[in-house]
Amino acid sequence: MTGTERSEEQVRDAVRARYGEIARKRGEHDAGCCGGGESACGCSSSGSTECCGVGYAPSELASIPEGSNLGLGCGNPSQLVPLHVGEVVLDLGSGAGVDCFLAAAKVGRSGRVIGVDMTPEMVSRARELARAGGATNVEFRLGEIEHLPVADASVDVVLSNCVINLAPDKRQVYGEAFRVLRPGGRLAVADVLATRPIPEQLRNDPDRWSGCSSGALTRDEVAKHLRSVGFESVDVSLLASGPAPDSLRGQSEIGVVAGEVRAVKPRGIEP
Repeated sequence: MTGTERSEEQVRDAVRARYGEIARKRGEHDAGCCGGGESACGCSSSGSTECCGVGYAPSELASIPEGSNLGLGCGNPSQLVPLHVGEVVLDLGSGAGVDCFLAAAKVGRSGRVIGVDMTPEMVSRARELARAGGATNVEFRLGEIEHLPVADASVDVVLSNCVINLAPDKRQVYGEAFRVLRPGGRLAVADVLATRPIPEQLRNDPDRWSGCSSGALTRDEVAKHLRSVGFESVDVSLLASGPAPDSLRGQSEIGVVAGEVRAVKPRGIEP
């Protein structure tokens, strides 16, 4: 095994351990999205609930199963592209299911939403919430977003919320998203983006990486990956800057901010 392979596996192990612990703590204590005392994507280590609604309207949060929003996102991907009744939506790194449940309401009973997460504790929590809430058009699968357990050309929209930055091989993630999308399918991602080069020592820090900071790419790097795997209509944008809240201070100090990514799989491509 090469050093690169070991490094990638170490990253996955660190990410899996961090988010498995978050799922366990918040499940055990029923503390809501930010009550577990963990610092992660968009969530303050102080336990403040200010971060819990990042990108979400109060009405949206009131409509989903309690406990599905762990405050780990940096946006609201289901608002980045239109979702239509009857469509199939895939969420990369679905966590406890917040974005899946929001998407499920938009695609209706004739549609379907699939969440994929590599953390068993998150998948278990999401499945329990779906059962308790009677969400029959949502399913959660255990798997890595670099190797999706999803058939070719089988989904209409791919969503993701502050997760792709955690993946060691982001081009592979975008390639998998391209593979599973139908021709004309849309990609909509809320994620963190780097505004300047990140020092190598921070790239190699598993805590920084698993905390949604040192794994971020620049706008140009993300756009290059998307185009290289075949996407068109690529749009990578930074959100309006301003004083960083406590929940994002660790990212802000190294030039990492929230952003949005949109792209389309061209029509006429054979599955």
